[in-house]
Amino acid sequence: MRAAESQPVPGVLAALQPDAAAAEFRAQVRAFFRGNLPAELAWRVRNYQPVSAAETVAWQKRLQAQGWFAPAWPVEWGGTGWTPLQQYLYDHEYHAAGAPLIVSFGRDLLAPILMRHASPAQQQFYLPRILASDDWWCQGYSEPGAGSDLASLKTRAERRGDVYVVNGQKTWTTLGQHANRMFCLVRTGTGARRQEGISFLLIDLQTPGITVRPIVLLDGTAEVNEVWFENVEVPVANRVGAEGHGWNCAKQLLGHERNTIAGIGIAWRELDYAWELARRVRRSGRPLAEDPRFRDRIARLEVDLLALDMTNLRLLSAPHGAQPGWEVSMLKVRGTEIQQGITELLLGIAGPLAACAPTAGPGDDLRSLAPALVARYLNRRKLSIFGGSNEIQRNIIAGLLLG
Repeated sequence: MRAAESQPVPGVLAALQPDAAAAEFRAQVRAFFRGNLPAELAWRVRNYQPVSAAETVAWQKRLQAQGWFAPAWPVEWGGTGWTPLQQYLYDHEYHAAGAPLIVSFGRDLLAPILMRHASPAQQQFYLPRILASDDWWCQGYSEPGAGSDLASLKTRAERRGDVYVVNGQKTWTTLGQHANRMFCLVRTGTGARRQEGISFLLIDLQTPGITVRPIVLLDGTAEVNEVWFENVEVPVANRVGAEGHGWNCAKQLLGHERNTIAGIGIAWRELDYAWELARRVRRSGRPLAEDPRFRDRIARLEVDLLALDMTNLRLLSAPHGAQPGWEVSMLKVRGTEIQQGITELLLGIAGPLAACAPTAGPGDDLRSLAPALVARYLNRRKLSIFGGSNEIQRNIIAGLLLG
């Protein structure tokens, strides 16, 4: 079993034995984080403490100043030109360092759709703004009656000359309270299939008629929102692709989203965190890390995560432009199950302290950290639902593999 402190970049590379060039690249990335990521910010990320929207944007701009904000983008749009292995190394070093999560909606979800389906004018306007973190995008997909069954969405956009007039409601809009733009699925017509007549719009959230209302979750945060549209005018020029053909954009974007939800780099960091806590916590007179039952649980999670990591590396090695297939559904299912398993493990480490009120101010002792571990456990329950529930993902896998 791997000891957390013996391998700076956890995961499949421990078995791959990277060459000198890869080792040099890892050292370069690690040195950047050591010199540019504030230690206090990294501590908060590792210990599930809040990071503000302003801090997130400032960090993204610092990454872009280095040219590392969008490593997977094509070079002509500001990407790094890194190999799949370099992207893999960067991702693991990024999360091992405790860097804040990137707001992925623009960079990882929308940008590939714009590169593939948008007009040159749309690409030239929106992509540089995403790269510079000048826009905070959110996703307008789910509705009160349309979640995993997304094709049943009812938000309508009626064309009137050069604008669409949008009416309806979106829900579970992650971080929408910080966003200034939304990519949104709307119904512009009808067809023989429910997927027909859906269009993909880019909406400025400062437009009159839009109301954003946060929803408080079990962990006490307002991470998601309800968004209402009442006679909201959106220029026809903000439609991506042909009218009524937005479902192709929707499917491709969901594939990218499910890949990011897998959270492999985060899971490795959290397993290391579990080892760290288990060495500090004593049960029955010895460190919990020495308990055979605990070691068995964490070993099973490590083996599952290692297998998933190998699959992720294989997907990274696919030709550029290849569209996500059944593999991303598998990554989403297994990745979210593993992440939830880790939060259950951390909750077990907290033990009875999970029921205690927090002490005055954050600290390194388990009593201070336990409330954050509980909040993390509650928050991660959503993973098997959003981005398309795991039950739906299993149906997709079965359909694509078995026919």
